[in-house]
Amino acid sequence: MRISAEDVTVFCDFFYKKTGISMDASRRYFIDRRLEDRIAANECRSFREYLALVKFQPGGSEMQALINEMTVNETYFFREDYQFTCLTKRMLDEIAVHKIAGRDRIRIWSAPCSTGEEPYSIAISILENWSRASDFDIEIMASDIDTRALGRARNGIYQARALHRVSQRIRDTYFRQIDADNWQVVKDLRDSVDFGVINVCDPAQMARVRGIDVIFCRNLLIYFDDLSRRQTAEHFFDALNPGGFVALGHSESMSRISGIFLPRKFPEALVHQRPLT
Repeated sequence: MRISAEDVTVFCDFFYKKTGISMDASRRYFIDRRLEDRIAANECRSFREYLALVKFQPGGSEMQALINEMTVNETYFFREDYQFTCLTKRMLDEIAVHKIAGRDRIRIWSAPCSTGEEPYSIAISILENWSRASDFDIEIMASDIDTRALGRARNGIYQARALHRVSQRIRDTYFRQIDADNWQVVKDLRDSVDFGVINVCDPAQMARVRGIDVIFCRNLLIYFDDLSRRQTAEHFFDALNPGGFVALGHSESMSRISGIFLPRKFPEALVHQRPLT
């Protein structure tokens, strides 16, 4: 089935409005291949017939299948781990100043979490490196728009390449080996992370996310255009408690997106903070 340049333009506009992810003709091969697969799976006769199905299908299951196909999930444990060092050496201590030990909760959000390596890395980093971890109830939220990736995250099974930066001691403590090339995160750690679907560009969904202390949003905004980036920054600002932090990917710059956050240059990393007042 032939997908025309006009079809690609229509699709990119539709997908952007639904997800905030900006795609264009430069990714034509990627888009065509995945659209063709979904069109064939639904036995549609044309791109337009398929688009109508996606738009009007009750329940939205095909929209979710399309999102799963179009999002890329490639990560590994302790990626850009200098930010986790900054979390356990700097950010959490500042946050704890405004909490009461034994009563208040510290909430950390990984968005997008992909297949789970990031939130599990955060949990391990806190358990291993923050001396006050036992003083607080620490909640780790993890979200993505790809339900297939979330399923893998909940299962917590990873091949060796995802663990190439994980020491043998950490493997022995927080993983169990299933076979020669697969390890699973231990159940207690899997149960400590709350996985769910959240679209950071959806105002209605984001209105329900409040009281967060630290947001890790790394290498997502590079897929957004300027408008979606600004809107996401504003959603994060509203989701954070005063004094809360945002950690972005190394190639992303909050100062080029919005001036509502205070840049904080710690020895380990540059992060961005919602002002206390």
